[in-house]
Amino acid sequence: EHLTVNQRVSGSSPEAGANKSRPMSVFFMFYIYIIYSFSNDKYYVGYSTDPLRRVIEHNTKPFKTYSSKCRPWVLKVYFQCSASEKETIRIEPFIKKQKSRKLLEQLCNPDFIPSGFLAQLVRVPDVRD
Repeated sequence: EHLTVNQRVSGSSPEAGANKSRPMSVFFMFYIYIIYSFSNDKYYVGYSTDPLRRVIEHNTKPFKTYSSKCRPWVLKVYFQCSASEKETIRIEPFIKKQKSRKLLEQLCNPDFIPSGFLAQLVRVPDVRD
């Protein structure tokens, strides 16, 4: 019996003879994140495959951007959104277009459960106030 590249065998590794010539597929999850500036009392919504890295970038990149004017930023919450960037790009602007501080505060509330169009967002539980 032959195994395909995507099948995993407990205890196997490429060094143990797996086929190294075909690349393994890489799975990315896209996240929607909300950061907050205490100094300017502003929220910012973005998306990334690595929201923790993005917060560092918002706080350190030398470019003149909206987020550079409101430093420092703290990560308030992030949600697993989709493995599809296209789907994530539909949801992130939807949140921004609401222009609703109340919605952003609700999304930051750990007891709030998104519904409707935002129901697919899954809160990542390791962000604390």
